[in-house]
Amino acid sequence: MPDLISIIVAKYNYWMYIILMMIGLYAMIAKNNLVKKVVGMNIFQTAIILLYVSIGAKKGATIPILEHVHSEQAHAAGSHMIQSVEYINPLPHVLMLTAIVVAVATLGVALALLIRVYNRHQTLEEDEILAQIREK
Repeated sequence: MPDLISIIVAKYNYWMYIILMMIGLYAMIAKNNLVKKVVGMNIFQTAIILLYVSIGAKKGATIPILEHVHSEQAHAAGSHMIQSVEYINPLPHVLMLTAIVVAVATLGVALALLIRVYNRHQTLEEDEILAQIREK
């Protein structure tokens, strides 16, 4: 039984991913306020980014650029030892930087649209907006 607990604790980042994803999904589905839906979408996007960064991490590994610099310094010092080093794949991290920029842009556009919706309907509650639309 202690093995199961240690496995669960060791993967805390995946548990955080699941919790954040469920909070975001709940906010998008269950809330009627449009701002809460947008914030839920942003939390959901953050959870996906956390998942990909967690997958891209490797314990005891280094980024290729740092190892390249260290090997050049060792070569300049006259050391010709070949070391076996594991590298982190930088692609998931680079893609997540792009995803963060897209998430911020999406949040900005969504909030700007919500300002327009509020100016037109004087509310951000989904039910009230739908009722106003049906009356017309």
